[in-house]
Amino acid sequence: MAEEMVSQDSTPRRVRFYGVTDLATPWQAGRAVEIVERFDPEKPPTLAADLIELYNVQQFIEAGFFPSGYTEAQRALARERVRVMRSVIARFFAAIDNTNVQAFIAAIDYDYHADLLELLGRGRAFERCDAEGMLSALKATGVDLGVMLANKKIVQAYDTQLRDLLMSDVCNAEHVIRKNWHRGYGDETYLPKSLTPGDARELLQGYVDSADANLNYIGLIETAAVSSQTGIDAKLKLRAKRRKDQMTEEFFLRNAGFESGCEVVLSESQVEPVKVEISGAVASFAYSRVWLDQTLDNASILNNFQHLFEFADRRHVLLTLPAYPADLGVFERFLTTTGRADYHIGIAFRTLDASSLLQTSFYYHYLASKEVSLEAVIAWFFEEYIAAEFGALNFSFTPSGSDSLYLQRARHLFAEMESVAMQFALYVENGELDRDLLAITSDPVRYKELPSLLGGKYVYATEGEEVSGILYTLFSDQSGLTYINDALNAQSLAELITQNEVSYRDFLDYQKRSIDHLIALGILEDTGVRVQFTSREQLSVLMSLFKTQAASYYRLSNRGRVEVDSMGEKGWVARRASLLTAAEGSYYNYFLNKLEFHNGPELRNKYLHGSQANKDGEAAHFRTYIIALRLLIALVIKMNEDFRLAAEKDESFD
Repeated sequence: MAEEMVSQDSTPRRVRFYGVTDLATPWQAGRAVEIVERFDPEKPPTLAADLIELYNVQQFIEAGFFPSGYTEAQRALARERVRVMRSVIARFFAAIDNTNVQAFIAAIDYDYHADLLELLGRGRAFERCDAEGMLSALKATGVDLGVMLANKKIVQAYDTQLRDLLMSDVCNAEHVIRKNWHRGYGDETYLPKSLTPGDARELLQGYVDSADANLNYIGLIETAAVSSQTGIDAKLKLRAKRRKDQMTEEFFLRNAGFESGCEVVLSESQVEPVKVEISGAVASFAYSRVWLDQTLDNASILNNFQHLFEFADRRHVLLTLPAYPADLGVFERFLTTTGRADYHIGIAFRTLDASSLLQTSFYYHYLASKEVSLEAVIAWFFEEYIAAEFGALNFSFTPSGSDSLYLQRARHLFAEMESVAMQFALYVENGELDRDLLAITSDPVRYKELPSLLGGKYVYATEGEEVSGILYTLFSDQSGLTYINDALNAQSLAELITQNEVSYRDFLDYQKRSIDHLIALGILEDTGVRVQFTSREQLSVLMSLFKTQAASYYRLSNRGRVEVDSMGEKGWVARRASLLTAAEGSYYNYFLNKLEFHNGPELRNKYLHGSQANKDGEAAHFRTYIIALRLLIALVIKMNEDFRLAAEKDESFD
């Protein structure tokens, strides 16, 4: 067989194909081609490990990874040799049976275990070998249960035997958890059909009580939906919650942790409206008393939430508060344990959530010191401002009683928020707000479905592979195009070529294929001096789609709208109408209900149904009240933007 790659620590490393987008793929491609060139069909390898390596080499060639200097004739020859390789591999694995399985698959390295099972399945070895012989051989070569459960054919072939293996150790409950609730694992894990819901319940309960339980997996059980099919009931969820609380407390008794958080300061002398300082993981916001004292009218108070506290961005007036995937770090994206029905949050979201909550609380108390009620400001918006400014009549908002407990205020605010959301929906649908119709409308509010006064208000990326590839290549820090050398590197390709003068020849050979593709799509152009974006407006839209998962069509320039229309014709984007973007609607669902996520605080349901816990007293209810205020103010910002854009569109049409 061909020579093995040797790392600096002299450990042999074979060629492994991880996919076309993996950073390890380009630098292994040359090695794969060398193996193809030395392959002799007259003397094919006879060891399983060598044949599995050929299987990986085959995938490099089929994906088109060749040296840049390779001629078409050389490529054709390589493809022909791969065709022969495929036949050699198939014959080898088709010959495996009970008599030789132990010898044939011995000493296969961990990196090749999944490929081993794939090729055994393709060669129908599971049909020829009984469970005892095959599972014994796999155990001897080190294939663990998790790798087996990732292969559908072996699970189908040895159903009851794998069920017995699962039940033999409570720690195997982690496979059940991955299958049912762990984001990214559901489609890659197969459970035996003979595993009953009762079996699953037994495993999960044993795992919750186990000393070896993983805190993250306990959390997934706690937030899982009650289901007789998965073995989850209310008692098990409560058991998991108490176990998680115990494990968390024990962890912090042994670990000091690190300081993080935010603080808000009211400056008597500061001229600037706001100053932000970051020290380690602590953010400090200093606000000017002079500025706040001069902006005590109702409109300015609401504007301060949008611009001073930055609840929405300036370009598209999209809320900054949701958890956007683009804000997740590499470890948060790939190495955290996240439930399939979880709202995926990271450090960026937690930081912004804490700071915006503190800002709202700070401003609430500041305004109260000036005898200004924030709820009264919200009532002014609905009952006076939109009527005078946009002709939207009959809206109402009733503030909480000034002497009410925060428990009562929180309940009242959630009810009033639903009321104004329904009022807005009826106004959009009917062109007016009929109070009698409102009185008999009892459907629950679905924030993602709240309508807009504008058709096609938001631009979204479609699910097509082409636009997904464009966004990944341009903006992901994992695209493989962020680093050329020590002088030319950035967090993304977009940042690299906008902040540096990068010529086409600067890119490495394996990177040029992606650059060529973007040039062919009209995203980039090669001027001969540098590679640059063909359209600044197109770049802006694509960046918004990546960062906030949407763009506001009516916030774009005429040229920007032309670019969006062109991208729509290519199938890259689609326009939909709603008050909130899909990501903003998910943010509301996370805090308020269980329509979409299982790991949220479910505040609306708990407070309106009277099931909230009282052990933390009034302080806990005040926090909920501030969250409700923040959600309501964000809704006001979005409604005001909708009214304003609709009015501008009408004026432009007139």
